[in-house]
Amino acid sequence: MSVDLSTTFTGIRFPNPFLLSSAPPTESESNIMRAFEAGWGGVVTKTIGLHPVVNVAGPKTKFLRYYPESGVSSMNKGRGGVLQSSWNWELISDKTLDWWVPRIGRIKKAFPDRVLIASIMAGSGSDKELDHWRTLATACQEQGADGLELNLSCPHMDREDMGSNIGKDQKLCSSVTQVVKQVAKVPVWAKLTPSTTDIVLEAGAVFTGGGDAVVSSNTYPSLPLIDPGSLEFEMNVDGYVSSGGLGGPAILPQSLAKMSQMTRAFPEKSFSGIGGISDFDQALNYFLLGCGTVQVCTAAMLDHAVGPNVVKRLLQGMTEFLEKNAQRGWKRLEDFRGIRRDRLVGHSQIRRPADSDYQGGYEPQEGYAEPARA
Repeated sequence: MSVDLSTTFTGIRFPNPFLLSSAPPTESESNIMRAFEAGWGGVVTKTIGLHPVVNVAGPKTKFLRYYPESGVSSMNKGRGGVLQSSWNWELISDKTLDWWVPRIGRIKKAFPDRVLIASIMAGSGSDKELDHWRTLATACQEQGADGLELNLSCPHMDREDMGSNIGKDQKLCSSVTQVVKQVAKVPVWAKLTPSTTDIVLEAGAVFTGGGDAVVSSNTYPSLPLIDPGSLEFEMNVDGYVSSGGLGGPAILPQSLAKMSQMTRAFPEKSFSGIGGISDFDQALNYFLLGCGTVQVCTAAMLDHAVGPNVVKRLLQGMTEFLEKNAQRGWKRLEDFRGIRRDRLVGHSQIRRPADSDYQGGYEPQEGYAEPARA
């Protein structure tokens, strides 16, 4: 039985459901070209804005690793450890819209069968700022961008009317989405911050504003560790640090929890999952919870910047998974998407043991010591 890795998501036909997310790997024309050559079904550009952007003077991204031989977790002890997470405090693209526009056009001409999504960001504090969203959307779609991803989630923008500050406000989520939909001729996705009390409310606001999909999670607000020897933050400029974004393997369970809340609340809507994906096993979690595509960042950055080996593993893994489950009649993503959504219930609905079997929850098992003997 032949398998089909292609999928249709928000009306866009993808050769496969694996996307390179908006991040350092997608900050240049050459990187995006290399990503398509490697086999990614789609690429989301580094976020494009209109306001001047200047990034920090120093490293913008680091990787936290655990070293079993010493029991130490650090960003600064080489690649020998086990990857735990990525950390960055990089802002959106420091390239102007005028720089991006011709490049979007050239990329689409070179790869007409691959999907290019333009990530855009503006403010929300005035009619002028809201009009910037329209300007960005129009310019990108006129050059052939297949869709737009609204960055409502960057965790370290200084402006109160940008990034995750929009993503935490239901009214702004809805109004910004609505503003872009007024001019959009292509699907509009909204990338939400996980740093909110109830992400279902913001997702609902996006859909109320006419959004075609919700993307989550962006990175989690966090700080780098302090080196016990120097007593300095492992990531700093002149000794100072600001909150940055945590991504990679560490956020996989958290991102899945956020995604499950949304896909259960809106089972008929479209979602793209991000967080902790390096091979198909992780991507499968998002698909089984209802996502139609997934996006990758950290694993790709560590693999020749654009993840040629990562996407190869994803494609091979999905092919093998479908072949293994051919007896179920599964040939494509839609045949199994969302089938584990119904396993998530309220905590009170989880079965409790009979009184005679209850040992206070502390019977010897992993995580508990044997009780002391008198």
